[in-house]
Amino acid sequence: MRTQYSGLIDDKYIGQTVTLYGWAHRRRDHGGVIFIDLRDREGLVQIVCDPDRPEVFETADKVRNEFVLEVTGLVRARPEGTRNENLISGAVEVLAQDLKILNPSAPPPFLLDDENLSETTRLTYRVLDLRRLPMQRNMKLRYKAAMAFRRHLDELGFIDIETPMLTKSTPEGARDYLVPSRVHDGQFYALPQSPQLFKQMLMCAGFDRYYQIVKCFRDEDLRADRQPEFTQVDIETSFLNELEIRDIMENLIRHVFKETINVDLVNPFPVMLYNDAMNNYGSDKPDLRVKMKLTELTDLMTNVDFKVFKSATELRDGRVIALRVPHGASMPRSEIDSYTEFVKIYGAKGLAYIKVNDVKAGREGLQSPIVKNISDEILQAIIERTSAQDGDVIFFGADRKKIVFDSLGALRLKVGHSEFGKSHGLFEEGWKPLWVVEFPMFEYDEEEERWVACHHPFTSPKDGDEDKLESDPENCYAKAYDMVLNGWEIGGGSIRIHKADVQSKVFSALKIGPEEARQKFGFLLDVLQFGAPPHGGIAFGLDRIVTMMTGADSIRDVIAFPKTQRAQCLLTQAPSPVDEKQLRELHIRLRNEHKHE
Repeated sequence: MRTQYSGLIDDKYIGQTVTLYGWAHRRRDHGGVIFIDLRDREGLVQIVCDPDRPEVFETADKVRNEFVLEVTGLVRARPEGTRNENLISGAVEVLAQDLKILNPSAPPPFLLDDENLSETTRLTYRVLDLRRLPMQRNMKLRYKAAMAFRRHLDELGFIDIETPMLTKSTPEGARDYLVPSRVHDGQFYALPQSPQLFKQMLMCAGFDRYYQIVKCFRDEDLRADRQPEFTQVDIETSFLNELEIRDIMENLIRHVFKETINVDLVNPFPVMLYNDAMNNYGSDKPDLRVKMKLTELTDLMTNVDFKVFKSATELRDGRVIALRVPHGASMPRSEIDSYTEFVKIYGAKGLAYIKVNDVKAGREGLQSPIVKNISDEILQAIIERTSAQDGDVIFFGADRKKIVFDSLGALRLKVGHSEFGKSHGLFEEGWKPLWVVEFPMFEYDEEEERWVACHHPFTSPKDGDEDKLESDPENCYAKAYDMVLNGWEIGGGSIRIHKADVQSKVFSALKIGPEEARQKFGFLLDVLQFGAPPHGGIAFGLDRIVTMMTGADSIRDVIAFPKTQRAQCLLTQAPSPVDEKQLRELHIRLRNEHKHE
């Protein structure tokens, strides 16, 4: 039997004979003595194969990278000057007394300690990639975080209950992944985007406190923080108000960060209104490490000669917003031009700016092509409202509200995270959590020409807003709350609607008529009639949280077998065509022939 993991053999084993298993990470022949770095999930240990043991030495001579080995040998201290302080086993080595090759390996396509591997290579050979020590550390930390969630929730009386993976399609959020039914011709299941409705029904069933670490599925465009299948820590509880739920969840996250990476998050978390987050940061998930805010200027621009600003004020939801960048006047024109191209990604047509060279000099101290089109009075008001100082630059966004917030919010992050931002004190390292609360109930979808739910259609309106659901949906606010950390939303939740008549009003505001509501959500409406308790909850993104804990660039680095940004698995080549027999069984005929790539 294995004595211990190879990477955990340290000086307390000196003088003992141990049996170890693992992979040959590296083999070195030093003129008569062969050294093998034996690797397992806990790290490396150095194996010494001496020619005094001919059978061991002969076997060691055949070993190559990634051969699977069994080693029995004597643990001894490494000679002075050869210790490796970066390894747990760095003070010892194992003198091999018996060495067996359990399985040889084909030459691996890359060295496991190569730090410059392309993501395509890593995902194609994911099993080998997962053997690399950074990935082993990531996956173990993920496990540690999941267990911290479980232990704390168990202590608070939450019950782990599984909910279905094959369920009804209710396309009110992202696009569903559909699963055709063989038994029911022409009908489909959907993979769950969230266990939302089931956890609400569990509250109605009287379980009171539920949680689940669960896979969810969304067929949406991918980014660094998204995957078609992802894992969330799903939580629901009854008979608690919004503040009580937030208090429990805040303590939970503090516990998870302390247990997993020994980080003490601030207590209590700051709380920010949604409108303040958007107006000050251009985002509902503000990164508070960046020390810049947006400034509202719309009211100043109604009568300016500069057409770009004036026309924005005439739009139904037009805004003129400024972003002051301290010390930004030193930026070369090429850098400003690059930012102009950057904001176009978010729909902005351009990026106006003013370099503030000398505040006291008035117009003469300002450098910009737009200055000539703005009066002295308005220029002075801009300087005062933005608190601009000598050496600053002021960037302007002028367009519809969404475009301005999206573009300037992204620009704020780009400048703040840049070398310029960090070297000029515009970025502060650390962990900056907060709650963002009081989201709008609805947002207007121009394409569909109707109001859609800002979170989901089961979120309760704020007290007093129930009567405005149909008459004034634009000014209805929700008992919704997002937990944000360093610019990432790590958890989103709300108090739910527990009365059938209120739920019907929300459906009506969303232009979901009684017949459609009955077809899509009849089971929920029925349940709400049988004594549904007040309830609410939250779902935390486990992938995102672990990504932040590890400092990884993408959630793909903390998921064992992730998909690419095109939702493909390069390891298994999924998705892939299926044969005609399978399609016939599912009552499916393809309109187009398969496109082989």
